[in-house]
Amino acid sequence: MGRAFEYRKAAKMKRWGTMSRVFPKLGKIITMAAKEGGMDPDMNPKLRTAILNAKAQNMPKDNIDAAIKRAAAKDLADIKELTYDVKASHGVQMIVECATDNNTRTVANVKAILVRNGAEMLTSGSLNFMFTRKAIFVIDKTEDMDIEELELDLIDFGLEEIEEDVEPQENDDDKPILRIYGDFTSFGELSKAFEERGIEPTKSTLEYVANTPIELNDEQLEEIETLIDKLEEDEDVQTVFTNIN
Repeated sequence: MGRAFEYRKAAKMKRWGTMSRVFPKLGKIITMAAKEGGMDPDMNPKLRTAILNAKAQNMPKDNIDAAIKRAAAKDLADIKELTYDVKASHGVQMIVECATDNNTRTVANVKAILVRNGAEMLTSGSLNFMFTRKAIFVIDKTEDMDIEELELDLIDFGLEEIEEDVEPQENDDDKPILRIYGDFTSFGELSKAFEERGIEPTKSTLEYVANTPIELNDEQLEEIETLIDKLEEDEDVQTVFTNIN
């Protein structure tokens, strides 16, 4: 997904009702991770990462604890992860990740949103050649940080690229950050390397990165953002990746 779009989305999440829109999605991820690998974050790397990302969105500890406890509920519905390939206007391609306990409901809702906004669902796997799955970490850049040394240190753990960037803040100040990329298969090794070095990423995710990003004008971008907003309003949609630069 394009960096500019990701920044816009992050800023919007902070402006809008984060608790009502984002926290339930983060909670679902935490519950899924706890049910899959156990409720102890120290023994469950996937849960540890989910908690880290929730904290980065300022999710309260009580909400996080409640999401973990839900994994032990006997009546907890079986939540599955689904991925949909989407073709939108202006050459935009999307991969929509969902987490749901009702596949029929989710696919019907997603299709309805797409149709109303001039997009269509493609056959699963149609966009495999358009995107590459990457492990992506975001860490704060400090003044004394030697980027070249960090790159050399992490390359044996699967690091592919370090990108210097900034992250917008609510007070309009830009916070310097580093985006660290690796193949998705290196996610575990890189996570462990950060932990051993006392580096706590503010974000740790597996994302679909467009192989050939496209540019849109403001009018086109506004149209696509409307579609993405509608998708993200659905409770089952977790993340929308695009080929927008």
